Amino acid sequence: MPKFAASVSWLFQDVPLLERFEHAAAAGFRAVEVQAPYEESAEALAEQLQRHNLEAVLINIAPGVAAIPGRKAEFRKALDRALAYADTMGCHQLHCLSGATDDPRAEETLVSNLRWAAGQASQHGVRLLLEPLNTTDNPGYFLTGSEQARRVIDAVGGEHVAMQFDAYHLQIMEGSLTESLRKQLDVIAHIQVGGVPGRHEPDGLQEINYPYLFDLIDELGFEGWVGCEYAPRAGTLEGLAWAGQYGIGANSEGTGGSG
Repeated sequence: MPKFAASVSWLFQDVPLLERFEHAAAAGFRAVEVQAPYEESAEALAEQLQRHNLEAVLINIAPGVAAIPGRKAEFRKALDRALAYADTMGCHQLHCLSGATDDPRAEETLVSNLRWAAGQASQHGVRLLLEPLNTTDNPGYFLTGSEQARRVIDAVGGEHVAMQFDAYHLQIMEGSLTESLRKQLDVIAHIQVGGVPGRHEPDGLQEINYPYLFDLIDELGFEGWVGCEYAPRAGTLEGLAWAGQYGIGANSEGTGGSG
């Protein structure tokens, strides 16, 4: 059965960030992503994780400039900040955003920055993730395809850089999610889900047959987390009917919570 993590940057948005951890735990989640943690202290976030017995499995490095020539110093400063948060929160994966650029030196810049960053991350027991994004939601973004991400990962080498496979983005950019998952599985460390179109619940009612995809994830033996990074159509709990068979939703054990 896939292991689902709640994105507390996307779900339970009717309460402040620090209150979303309780709601996620009450809904049955045992892990969270915190894409945008920096408005709160790392200590406050860690306290919520510990209080509600949650694991932080992903935070973002912000801002996203890893592929933009001339911004190496800014990238390194952002990485240092993210690593400090990761240390305090016990998080072992950082999403390294490439940024928007059409500079022909972008891929060379990204590889160079990642080689340095991977060395830093390895000292913290942290893995860096590359996520292709779609250009409809993210005009001009540099990293847009699974093959492109694979090429960068192979160029960097080592075990501290991997792919963040977001089915929402890659359905828009490529389709053929089954084949992409099979082909890139050895470098995929984290998966994210959301419906197409609209980036709503992964309930299989739109373009992506998520029940099939979740079975495939099991069949392939994927052991990482599957992040629920989507915008609920109505409330978060109301939209978790798709997850009931995985032990997540309004009827899970806990104090409850609204979304």
